[in-house]
Amino acid sequence: MKEIRMVDLLSQYEKIQTEIGKALSGVIQSSQFIHGPEVRAFQEELAEFMGCRHVITCANGTDALQLACMALNLKPGDEVITTDFSFVSTLEIIALLGLKPVLVDIRPDTFNIDPDEIEKHITPKTKAIIPVHLYGQCADMERIMQIAAKYGLYVIEDTAQAIGAEYRFPDGTVKKAGTIGTIGTTSFFPSKNLGCYGDGGAIFTNDDALADELRSLANHGQKEQYHYQRVGVNSRLDAIQAAILRVKLRYLQDYTQARREAAAFYDKAFQQWEALSIPARATNSTHVFHQYTITLHGINREELRKALAAKKIPTMVYYPKPLHAHSAYKYLNYADKEFPIAVDMSNRVLSLPMHSELDATQLEYITSAVKEFIQQQ
Repeated sequence: MKEIRMVDLLSQYEKIQTEIGKALSGVIQSSQFIHGPEVRAFQEELAEFMGCRHVITCANGTDALQLACMALNLKPGDEVITTDFSFVSTLEIIALLGLKPVLVDIRPDTFNIDPDEIEKHITPKTKAIIPVHLYGQCADMERIMQIAAKYGLYVIEDTAQAIGAEYRFPDGTVKKAGTIGTIGTTSFFPSKNLGCYGDGGAIFTNDDALADELRSLANHGQKEQYHYQRVGVNSRLDAIQAAILRVKLRYLQDYTQARREAAAFYDKAFQQWEALSIPARATNSTHVFHQYTITLHGINREELRKALAAKKIPTMVYYPKPLHAHSAYKYLNYADKEFPIAVDMSNRVLSLPMHSELDATQLEYITSAVKEFIQQQ
């Protein structure tokens, strides 16, 4: 049995290395490393895949969030509502721009932001909502968009963990995660479902004016060379990463299917075990399984992790603390009691290896090891 990894980028690369090599060689021979045809082609191909009018690439997913907030002219003191249970970049950008972060609790089944909590925290200063499509499936976008329309709010979707996931509205309309709100953002960090071999990010919108503004902001605030309309930033996806992503985009649906098959294996192995819960599926969203995250019941998580590590099975905890509990954000003056579900989940979630290269032998070994530990308790 080959080594089990949380993310097996090497095995994935070995299957496409000839195509990757040709793509890299083409960029080097063209000597167009910044912007250029590879970046433009990737933006067009990703826009077609996403079903949106505009894709604006940038340096990373965190920059994508920052650019989205800047393009919407959010001002210091404006309140932005987001989840307490996610990676820090969403909260980080709100804080860095001088906006007021408003954190709310999550749903216990999908781990996604709770729309009921969103509405409870809206004030006259609220300007935007940033839902995070956590672990690979969409937040309740129908309800979130209804709330946004009711109160005149922007919606910035953080799609870093859910590229390719689809959301179905009651009228049968289907949209991909990141194309529903005012602006969508994503990351191409190597471990993402669509990842490059360095850093990268992108922004999605169907609004022509917003797209123009985003392109300008990402290029030092200029729409014409050496003419600066706004204070911008320098944030771009280089041509080498774009060429890599063009290759991998062609395989994204295959990668997603492989992840779903691995998740189905886990589901079948664990569905009758009361000591843990398998990931819940939202009824109105597909799941692309950026992570396969179980919830433990009465099981010592660290002891389980140690037992699995002894068998050379890696695990991760996404996330061991809700965002409000980190020292950098103590100034927000939140208390644990305001986020009972996020606090509870941070103590009980555990992510198992999940990627497109898992095989049946590895999956059998992982699931057997988990069940063996539970039986010994």
